Amino acid sequence: MTTTTSVKSAVHDALVGTALEPQLSTLARNAFLKHAVTDSSGDQYLTEEAFVDAIAPSGEDYHKIKRTQYAILFNVADRHKKGKVSLQDWGAFTNLLEKADAEYEIAFRLFDHKGTGTIDFKQFVQTFQENKAPGSLPFDWSSEWAALYVGGRDKRHEMTYGQFSQMLRGLQGERIRQAFKHLDKDQDGYIEPEDFQRIIQETAQHKLSDHLLDNLHTLCNISPGTKVSYANVRAFQNLVREMDLVELVVRSATSKSRDGRVDKTEFLNEAARVTRFSLFSPMEADILFHFASIDEPSGRLSLADFAKVLDSSWQHALDRGSNAAEETMSGNVLRQVAESVHHFALGSVAGAFGAFMVYPIDLVKTRMQNQRSGRVGEMLYKNSLDCARKVIKQEGVKGLYSGVLPQMVGVAPEKAIKLTVNDLVRGKFSDPETGAIWLGHELLAGGAAGGCQVIFTNPLEIVKIRLQVQGEVSKSMPGAPKRSAMWIVKNLGLVGLYKGASACLLRDIPFSAIYFPAYNHLKRDYFGESQTKKLGIFQLLTAGAIAGMPAAYLTTPCDVIKTRLQVEARKGEQSYTTLRDAAQKIWQQEGFKAFFKGGPARIMRSSPQFGFTLAGYEVLQNVLPLPGGHDVATAGVAPIPAASSTPLPFLRSRNALKIILDLDQNFGRPRVPEGVKLPFVGKGPSN
Repeated sequence: MTTTTSVKSAVHDALVGTALEPQLSTLARNAFLKHAVTDSSGDQYLTEEAFVDAIAPSGEDYHKIKRTQYAILFNVADRHKKGKVSLQDWGAFTNLLEKADAEYEIAFRLFDHKGTGTIDFKQFVQTFQENKAPGSLPFDWSSEWAALYVGGRDKRHEMTYGQFSQMLRGLQGERIRQAFKHLDKDQDGYIEPEDFQRIIQETAQHKLSDHLLDNLHTLCNISPGTKVSYANVRAFQNLVREMDLVELVVRSATSKSRDGRVDKTEFLNEAARVTRFSLFSPMEADILFHFASIDEPSGRLSLADFAKVLDSSWQHALDRGSNAAEETMSGNVLRQVAESVHHFALGSVAGAFGAFMVYPIDLVKTRMQNQRSGRVGEMLYKNSLDCARKVIKQEGVKGLYSGVLPQMVGVAPEKAIKLTVNDLVRGKFSDPETGAIWLGHELLAGGAAGGCQVIFTNPLEIVKIRLQVQGEVSKSMPGAPKRSAMWIVKNLGLVGLYKGASACLLRDIPFSAIYFPAYNHLKRDYFGESQTKKLGIFQLLTAGAIAGMPAAYLTTPCDVIKTRLQVEARKGEQSYTTLRDAAQKIWQQEGFKAFFKGGPARIMRSSPQFGFTLAGYEVLQNVLPLPGGHDVATAGVAPIPAASSTPLPFLRSRNALKIILDLDQNFGRPRVPEGVKLPFVGKGPSN
């Protein structure tokens, strides 16, 4: 690094400070000191309960694994088996969590009581039997499967770390096989749905969502008959083992779908593209779609439907407890209010920004439309460019922004009303399953949005227009008084503020009826927007600009009539009384072309205005996000997390517990006979 660079870096650090990520040892030490107990000699250590508090943060999700079960890991951290974890023990344990294979090594150390690097099979089986729940399904450790890992009955050998971890890898499959054989009383290869439910609950409950657990008994419905075959059970177990791969395929398939939904054929086709060796059987695909489509029988499923199967923390909103439900309901109301205010505020600022950026074009458009070319000498401007040049020459650059304040003020209610009404009407007529909507209803939604906005925008529009033409009046009529926005409002009165409202309706209803459907179809059909594909700013700007072109130009005649009705006629100029009167006189005196005066200017204004507004809105959302804001899940479904922000030590601890609980879901919380003390009973606070 050069001296100049070093100096700049030092100056920068001195001015704005530095932010260094704390090292692992610092984090580990702080966590230890936060929960440690000090004995009479001044030594600090973690009790089992304090250890659970340190390794299992109270704010994490313990939906399937009880928080008390993290006490299992205390026996791994307590290397000297003294019933307490010192700072050195804690440091060694947190360092262990950083290892790439931490999950399997934690499980190995739990059974390596002597710390020799090998596990005695007899002691392993004894510990397993002590920790399994009474009445649980039996498991034969003398089976041929177990003998393959530890040797026959007379030739048992100790297991190394590699052998033990590989045995755990296949343990769940063997548990399911033995459980099926135990429950298949007739030995005909079939069991009752309730037996299947019991098998899965005892072997994989800690890995599955509430949706799956609640509907396990329905597996018998994927084929004729009322029982569950071993093939069904094995296919289900394979699916559970490959959940991460299933999610990868689902995400890839839905992202390529136009509507964000896929059927079974699309899933299998995408699986063939994504995978090389791990193909899904037809029965596995049947099972996946069966459970994902219980609440969506159409056969075309979205990512939210698959989340109920893929996300183990998924739960019904009503399953969170009455108090939590009430808190969630009240919290949701407050959140919705806060989000509405936040969106309205950002939309207002962004809309004002967009209006300000294109306002000179709007002013030129208004003056071109107001020009009476039928009278000799009335031709003030040859074209839009000539108009802009003369405004700057005669009134200065400031003249290009005459009447900008009412326009910026009016943007907020206009955008809010227009978007809200359009979404409301679209939602009323949209298919609740697919979101599809008939074109006629799309036009109705857009038209209704345009009509409602006139209530708020017409008064501001007429004030803006009169301020915009005021500059040219002062040039053609020296001594003409310059009026303020407030004077115009008082002079017009309530009725006068709605002059030209019929023309405003005639313009805004078709404009929005054209604009909104065009914009939505461009996003969906051309740019491929879907539930799983979010468009970039450039794509949104392009869609908005293209949609605004036909909407702006085709409604120019209505805008011309509105402008003529709302502008105060000067002495000697043609005045108009009604919408029909204005249309007839413009046609007779100026011809058909007069109805499209300012049309290019309207296109040049409307397209970029939406672009500036949207870009400003996106930037503001990133710069000023709603505190605590988050994406709302669909119908109680938590979005499948693409990446977790949870601390890695906690994730590693949780994953290690999942491996240990493959032995038995009640491992770590056995029913201990009176007077017998086992080393794996957690005493920490429950979830």
